[in-house]
Amino acid sequence: MAWIYLLIAGCLEIGWAIGLKYTEGWSRFWPSLATIATMVASFYCLALAVKEIPIGTSYAIWTGIGAVGTASLGIVLFAEPVSAMRIACMGLIVAGIVGLKLA
Repeated sequence: MAWIYLLIAGCLEIGWAIGLKYTEGWSRFWPSLATIATMVASFYCLALAVKEIPIGTSYAIWTGIGAVGTASLGIVLFAEPVSAMRIACMGLIVAGIVGLKLA
């Protein structure tokens, strides 16, 4: 169950990171409220995960999921630049996540 909590926490991290864009510097109430709620939920799920998974592994996987997911959605939602180097680096992050899961 801890790995499921960690996956949920990572997905919620993507949600709040993308939500930051929509808050427009915390000047929009509803996007700001949704972003804060998503942050709290993400940290809560991460806290549940670290009860069973080592903190170093949990944190690295949580941030990795967030980084790759946010970068991917940035490309899709906000037309951020796509390059071979950017994709390769995201691939390296995914390889690190898989490696930590297997270790």
